[in-house]
Amino acid sequence: MTRAQRVGSLAALITVSYVLVFFQVLSIPFVDEGVAEQILPVLPWWLLVAFGSYSLWSLGWGLVTFRDCPEAYEELLVEISQAKNELRTKGVSVD
Repeated sequence: MTRAQRVGSLAALITVSYVLVFFQVLSIPFVDEGVAEQILPVLPWWLLVAFGSYSLWSLGWGLVTFRDCPEAYEELLVEISQAKNELRTKGVSVD
């Protein structure tokens, strides 16, 4: 089973569970019905906002720590110069 299939099947299971609880086919144990009726409608929006916040945080953290890998940075520069040299030998102007 590939990773995409696992994520898809887990998402389908969570979605079906949410719909069954939302339409009160299943009940949530140890949670009052009034509390569940207040929380369940806003749960997808809360998850969307949480995912967006996590995505922005991880993007920002990646930008902050971009130069924390000097050996990878140097390796990338060497690969870029090698590619430019190969293109120059084939007659392509890269600068």
